[in-house]
Amino acid sequence: MTDVRAQQVGTDGPGGQPATRPAGPRADGNGRSGEPLVSIRDLVKHFEIRGGLLGVSKVGAVRAVDGVSLDVARGETLGLVGESGCGKTTLGKVVLRLIPATSGEVYVNGEPLFRASADQLKRARRNMQVVFQDPYSSLNPRMTVGEIVGEGPLAHGLKSKREREELARELLAKVGLNQSHIHRYPHEFSGGQRQRIGIARALALNPDFVVCDEPVSALDVSIQSQVLNLLEDLQQELGLTYLFIAHNLAVVEHISDRVGVMYLGKMAELAGVMELYENPRHPYTVALLSAVPEPDPRRRRKRLVLKGDVPSPANPPSGCRFHTRCWLREQLGNPENCATVEPEFRDIGNGHRTACHWAEEISPETIQRAVQRQKPVVSAETPPSDAPAAA
Repeated sequence: MTDVRAQQVGTDGPGGQPATRPAGPRADGNGRSGEPLVSIRDLVKHFEIRGGLLGVSKVGAVRAVDGVSLDVARGETLGLVGESGCGKTTLGKVVLRLIPATSGEVYVNGEPLFRASADQLKRARRNMQVVFQDPYSSLNPRMTVGEIVGEGPLAHGLKSKREREELARELLAKVGLNQSHIHRYPHEFSGGQRQRIGIARALALNPDFVVCDEPVSALDVSIQSQVLNLLEDLQQELGLTYLFIAHNLAVVEHISDRVGVMYLGKMAELAGVMELYENPRHPYTVALLSAVPEPDPRRRRKRLVLKGDVPSPANPPSGCRFHTRCWLREQLGNPENCATVEPEFRDIGNGHRTACHWAEEISPETIQRAVQRQKPVVSAETPPSDAPAAA
């Protein structure tokens, strides 16, 4: 069986043969990484709000992504977390140019993506693929698995049906499915199997960069671990680079080299996975980590409960966007700059970046005081032995 990395559609290698690309340097848990494969600079995506008598007047805009800059190193997995509506999925779609950006630029291998012509964009898409969140709606129910996996190669010039079927069989085997299933339809598979088909489709054009948009959130826990292990194995074997979007902080910790935290369209914190989980330096990150469920049901778990609701992205707060819910600002006596001055997304050492004026004030002591000043939420608690039995 030939290597999938040699099945790239096109003639990039010598003598008209498809080129293969070795795995690049992989980032470690402290955020140190090699050259960037993808560079995002001042990325903005606003969705217009229309109103008026005929609904044609612009009355505002939803600031889904509002000035994000970061690099994704070749061979690493950059996890992206945050509450629903913070802009994670929109960022991934704009980076892939599935939806147009309002402003900013994305560079892939040093080449600007948003200024590319139609032909340049088609060539660039071979190196950028996506695994969608919903394994049910992301597969065409009228196409067989072989047609789904081979659709990308067909669009990029692989006209031979026999070669596309051979490639589909090889990719299905690589993601752990039976090669004979290429003539089946998506409804004949379980959710986990469908997501494996989606991964095989993403690999069909031999990409360097894959956006994983919550690829395990719709799956059972046992299946989640299988898909995560598959993604890690494929990354090691094929030298892939992942932007991994998720809600589950435990999943992100398991698979990521670095982790970025988004809040209301902006980056709140970015660091190596060990650094961020052991030494968070943004009050929003601290609150998120305190909400991670405790696996031991006998342990009493206290967490920081954020006050109020998430502000509207159509009318975000001035200054720091988190200041209306910030427990640290309350402890510090509500300093004025939190509400008037937008914090710089600054490096505080070792590649650890945070957008907080008072990041240096965060410590285990300040976190403990914040927990003690509020009514704790208990996520799991064993009743005392002398407690009366339930009626």
